[in-house]
Amino acid sequence: MLNQKKFIVSHAPFWHNGTSISERSYHTVLAAFPAILLGLIQYGAPALGVICLSISSAMLWELAFNKISKCPVTLGDGNAMVIGALFAMLAPATMPWWSVIMGTFVAMIIGKHIYGGIGGNPLNPVALSVAILMLSWKGVFDFNEAYRHYELGFSMAYPLAAVKNFGVSAISDFNAKDLLMGKQVGGIGSGFGLALIVGGIYLMFRGFIRWEISLSFLFGVGLTAMMFNASDPVRYAGAGFHLLTGYTLVAAFFLVPEDSSSPVNLIPMLIFGLSAGVLTVLIRNIGAYVDGTIFAILFMNIVNPLLDKIRPKAIGKAA
Repeated sequence: MLNQKKFIVSHAPFWHNGTSISERSYHTVLAAFPAILLGLIQYGAPALGVICLSISSAMLWELAFNKISKCPVTLGDGNAMVIGALFAMLAPATMPWWSVIMGTFVAMIIGKHIYGGIGGNPLNPVALSVAILMLSWKGVFDFNEAYRHYELGFSMAYPLAAVKNFGVSAISDFNAKDLLMGKQVGGIGSGFGLALIVGGIYLMFRGFIRWEISLSFLFGVGLTAMMFNASDPVRYAGAGFHLLTGYTLVAAFFLVPEDSSSPVNLIPMLIFGLSAGVLTVLIRNIGAYVDGTIFAILFMNIVNPLLDKIRPKAIGKAA
C-alpha cells in the first residue's frame, strides 16, 4: 500500500509575524495610560467612575453578545477594554452613567459586532458612538457645562468653544506649553498633549499603527488651520492651537489609524489622513459643531473603500 501524505491547504495569509490582537490591545491601553492618568489626577473621582464604568460595560456588552450569538468568548483579546478606554478618554468626567452605558452599547454592538466583529467594521466604533451621542444628546459633550463647578487652577473655558464663539482674542490665556501639559478642559484623556504624543510615537515604533495615517492627519489639521489663520488672524486660530486642542491628538494616534476602517496602501493612507485633517478644521471653523474631528473620521471611514482601490500596478500586468 502506498504511503501517501495528506496536504492541508488553508486560506491566506500564509505567514504570521507572531503578533496577536491581545498584544495590540494591551499595548494600546499602555500607550494611552499616561493621558488617562492625568485625567484622573485632574478631575478626580468622577473621572475614575466614568473610566471604570466605560471599560466594564464595554466588556459586559462583549460578553452578552458572545453568549446570545453562541460564539466563543472573546474578552481575552482585550479589544472591548480598548474600546471602553478610548470612549472614556473622549468623555467628560461628569458624563451621566446612563450615557456611558449607552455609548459603550453603540460602540460594541452597533459599531463592532453588527458587522461581524474585529476587522469587519467599516466605521470606527468609538467615533460612531460619540457621534450618535452628540447628535442625540448634544449637552452630554458640552465641556463648558460639564466642568463649570470645577476649580483646576487654569482657564475653565473649553478652548475650541472659546475661539469659535469669540475669536482668537478669547484664547489669550492659552499657550502651547500649557496645552501640551494638559492645562485645558476636555475629554478625560484627550487634554494631555505630551502624553498622547509619546503614546503615539510608542505605537508607531512598535508597528501597531501606521505613521503615514497619523502624520498626514496632523499635517492636514496644521496646514488647513494655518491657511484659515492667514486669511483672518482675528477670527481663526493658528496651527499650533488646533493641533493641541480638542480631539486632535487622541484621534491622530488612537482613532484615525484603526485597522479595519482605514486604508492599507500607501497613497490611500496619505489621502485618508490628510483629508480627515482638512475636514476636521473645516467643521471647526465653518461648521455647526465645535470639534469636527469625530465627524471627519466617520466621513473618511465611509470613503475608505473607494480610496483603497488606488493600488500599485500588479507585477507583470500589462500597462
